[in-house]
Amino acid sequence: MTSMYAMFAVTAETVPDAVALEVDDDVLTYADLATLVDRLAAAFVASCGDVPAAVGLLVSRSLVAYAGYLAALRLGAVVVPLNPSFPPARNQAMCDAAGVELVLVDAAGEPQAHAVTGVARLELIAPDWTVGLSGRWSRPCPSTSDDVAYVLFTSGSTGTPKGVPIRHRNLPSFLAHCRRQYGVEVGSRLSQTYDLTFDPSVGDMFTAWSAGATLVVPQAAEILTPARFVAARGITHWSSVPSVISLARRLRGLRPGSMPTLRSSVFAGEQLTVEQARAWAAAAPNSVIDNAYGPTELTITCIGHRLPEDWLDTPNGTVPIGLPNAGLDAVAVAEDGTTEATDGELCVRGPQRFDGYLDPTHDTGRFLRSTPTGAMIPVEGRPQPDDWYRTGDRVRVVSGQFVHMGRLDDQVKIRGYRIELGEIEAVVRAQPGIADAVVLAIPADGGTITLHALYTGTEVDATHLAAAVATRLPEYMVPAHFHHTDGFPVNGNGKVDRRTLAAGLESSS
Repeated sequence: MTSMYAMFAVTAETVPDAVALEVDDDVLTYADLATLVDRLAAAFVASCGDVPAAVGLLVSRSLVAYAGYLAALRLGAVVVPLNPSFPPARNQAMCDAAGVELVLVDAAGEPQAHAVTGVARLELIAPDWTVGLSGRWSRPCPSTSDDVAYVLFTSGSTGTPKGVPIRHRNLPSFLAHCRRQYGVEVGSRLSQTYDLTFDPSVGDMFTAWSAGATLVVPQAAEILTPARFVAARGITHWSSVPSVISLARRLRGLRPGSMPTLRSSVFAGEQLTVEQARAWAAAAPNSVIDNAYGPTELTITCIGHRLPEDWLDTPNGTVPIGLPNAGLDAVAVAEDGTTEATDGELCVRGPQRFDGYLDPTHDTGRFLRSTPTGAMIPVEGRPQPDDWYRTGDRVRVVSGQFVHMGRLDDQVKIRGYRIELGEIEAVVRAQPGIADAVVLAIPADGGTITLHALYTGTEVDATHLAAAVATRLPEYMVPAHFHHTDGFPVNGNGKVDRRTLAAGLESSS
């Protein structure tokens, strides 16, 4: 078993002259990047006064970001991606929960740098920031397979983000699957469209760097014009959320045959509709398409389905999420705990499954254990290696393939980010004059989802309310619409009738 940094280091020794990373005008070979990482690791230690236990990355998709990610791993530190677009209080909470001792800041993170307190800071803002690095870290990387490699935070229904620690041993089987399934090798050119706070970014980085391939990083505007980016940079492997397809089509930037260099296209983070997949297949006629599924707790993606060989008809018009990666087990669990269901909650176990949340109280209700009778029972306390993670997603088996049918709770995905509607409701409810709040995710054109917040109490100007909510939540979690109402309908159990509320919004749109 090996560490994430060791995978990169082996590649750098094997193919030192291959190009590892392209960001804007910066093109670095594996040897160049390894040298920069050693210099940056020495700067981390000098800034912190010692080897930091955890490094926060307040960065965008920049050279600082990717070199910094590797430098933290080089030292054996835990990587904690932050986000310059998140409210400062959220980034601070993430640092506090993960024990961050040093925050790395690039130009995008500079406006928020001083809002994160109680940590050492290394700000690399100037265009020639590499010139100022002195020294070079030469000690061996101390990481073991059982050490935590990175911590990401998912939305929590209580209003507190949940920390998900992923260990080095959770990665090797996943990365081997990606290299094999997507045909990644020296000379492959992989896109990197995800923010570092979204775990598919880890898959892109280390699938490339464990294979000797090149990671090519588009900036935000380029993601909206994928065909232009793919053609200009000779991309062979594309990966993004499916909503990129809808945005590109809306901008008329996805013409048939416009991406002939693509050999592999992977979509993850949201349901991929058949309509989206067919549009992409027409634009990239030489590419296979993989629909990949997986929550952060199961290390990036754990289940997949390949097109265009198999266009199954599904009940909801989405591409199946498919079958589990090699070495993983997946079942649909019925409400009574039996696993013979063809419709139920998706539960997964295997080497990609994490060991439990940063805060053990968040483990409650998230794991199941098999019994001799074949039924599942809830796990009390920390899970054992053979226990099943409850994804909270409802699946149906169609022609032997899992099809994602939606969430069992109020959790949704917006632009690939997993969101607890309860967290948004808690923030809206906390605003002055508001008595209660319900947030609904309403389907919009092109397979996208729009958030609507309904609230009782004093009516507040929508613009003012959105701005107030934005101080507590990332932009993608701020509702697009706020609706004042006198009260909420309830169902026979006395609970808020969300279906009635949603039907009213859909009929008025």
